Amino acid sequence: MKHMSLFAVACWIALAPVHAAEGIITYKSLAPDVAFDLARSALQQCRTDGYQVAVVVTDRFGAVLVELRDRYTPVGALDIAKGKAWTAVTFSRSTSDLVKAMKAGTTSAALAGVPGVTPLAGGLVIEADGSLLGAVGVAGAPGGDKDEACANAGLAAVQDKLAF
Repeated sequence: MKHMSLFAVACWIALAPVHAAEGIITYKSLAPDVAFDLARSALQQCRTDGYQVAVVVTDRFGAVLVELRDRYTPVGALDIAKGKAWTAVTFSRSTSDLVKAMKAGTTSAALAGVPGVTPLAGGLVIEADGSLLGAVGVAGAPGGDKDEACANAGLAAVQDKLAF
């Protein structure tokens, strides 16, 4: 009986970490300083290219970490940039890829009518080591391709800070 009790305790101890781990979720997160550097770099690239834009960086859940608006950018551009970032992180793909898929019919065009979805180029996911960290959205340049180029410049500026 004593051996049976020791065996039961040993089994419980061996299994305890497994049960505890089931209730814990671990994920990687984008540091606010890195999000700010990314947004600032994207904004600076657009300034260099002659565009006044808004830049929004979200976390992996779509919550805003940073939003920047250049002085002559319409206030509405912030909402569009936020929508692009939210759309990119929600669908785990760039908004330009989403738009192409919608036009090709491989993704339902009805998504455009879903509240919060902004099917315009200029939203990119932020990933590192296979983990989704967040997204960046840029709005205000004369064309989504130019917005996306600025977002790419922001990502390139912080790429070395994203490795784990």
